[in-house]
Amino acid sequence: MRVIAKWEEVPLFDNEEAEASFWAENRPDIRLMEAAVAGPSEASESVTITLRIDPRMLARIKRLARARYLNYQSMIKQWLSERMEQELRKSTQYEQIAK
Repeated sequence: MRVIAKWEEVPLFDNEEAEASFWAENRPDIRLMEAAVAGPSEASESVTITLRIDPRMLARIKRLARARYLNYQSMIKQWLSERMEQELRKSTQYEQIAK
């Protein structure tokens, strides 16, 4: 089994089957995994920001969060994180195509 030392060695996958096949033959290095986990100081490091949101939109967000048993602010952060990952993947794919 091959050990992955850098996240750059992990390719972008077209589907779940390709990803499963890759991870069946490869595994991340333990130091890589430990570095990926937020430590106690990192987890508490956050910046307070102010967003102006339409009250009706906020009410809908809060209802969605309650239905998922989440704090609405945590859900918004999760959404932002997921979207950021999508955008980064898209920009990486565009860079690879352009080469």
